[in-house]
Amino acid sequence: MTEEAQAFWVTAPGAGEIRGEPVPAPVRDEVLVRTLWSGVSRGTETLVFRGGVPASQYDAMRAPFQEGDFPGPVKYGYLSVGVVEQGPGALVGRTVFCLYPHQTAYVVPATAVTVVPDDVPPARAVLAGTVETAVNALWDAAPLVGDRVAVVGAGMVGCCVARLLAGIPGVEVTLVDVDPRRAGTAAALGAGFALPDEVDGGRDLVVHTSATAAGLQRSLDLLVPDGTVLDLSWYGDTPVRLDLGGAFHSSRLAIRASQVGAVAAARRDRRSTADRMRLALDLLRDPAFDVLVSGSSPFGDLPAVMPKLADGSLPALCHTIGYQPTSEEAPCSA
Repeated sequence: MTEEAQAFWVTAPGAGEIRGEPVPAPVRDEVLVRTLWSGVSRGTETLVFRGGVPASQYDAMRAPFQEGDFPGPVKYGYLSVGVVEQGPGALVGRTVFCLYPHQTAYVVPATAVTVVPDDVPPARAVLAGTVETAVNALWDAAPLVGDRVAVVGAGMVGCCVARLLAGIPGVEVTLVDVDPRRAGTAAALGAGFALPDEVDGGRDLVVHTSATAAGLQRSLDLLVPDGTVLDLSWYGDTPVRLDLGGAFHSSRLAIRASQVGAVAAARRDRRSTADRMRLALDLLRDPAFDVLVSGSSPFGDLPAVMPKLADGSLPALCHTIGYQPTSEEAPCSA
């Protein structure tokens, strides 16, 4: 039998609505997932909501279970946690993560879900997609013991990168952001904090996540000679202008992109995307990540919440969306 679920769609740039969605009964090797929480990616997802995906990137930026096309109507999202209600016996009743848009229930192949460890709260588990991005970035960057690293941009991705860096012996990591309120977040993640005009240079590695030209320029300015900026930002249709007439040429600096769509080349021959996701969820046993889950709304409010997230008037790092009556409790509560 087919049931009807509810899903959030971007109907046009800057506007969205909740629509009914048919959900078929799962067949062999499929699962029916009832959603508990989803998370809004403040970078990519709000850019999609604003209609900022360049036409040349429509195919490259499709989410795994996206429906519709950019700029809209489109059902987009990829941070979903729920409980398996039907499917293979080993998965029924288990809490799982899936790269699925904001929807109350859905059917996907069993291989598309990853079991959340029992000691990871479901609301924290929505960060799995972002921690996975951070894991891939560090596979790309290959930081060394004792490195001095700056992470420019204290959003979801930058904060997850900073937390993983803080666990490497001897690494000095500093989160750099224009918002001084991020200092407390940095401290909770085990990182230092500095405003862009106050951070010391001489950095062995800089990871850039701010998606601004000013942030990328400052990242270059912080490097040692022969250093690299690993850029995780997606700029969409925003042009990026840099001043490369200074140390960029004489100091042999480099800018390298990192993106989660493919496993980093350094691990591609021995790690799968499934391995990477399982690692991300294992890393989320760390309660320090709870500081990033800083806002929550019920699913029915999403059409009103998305514009506020997109324009910055709702300043949560990771804004979670609750689907079940128990989801009205504070995220990550015991």
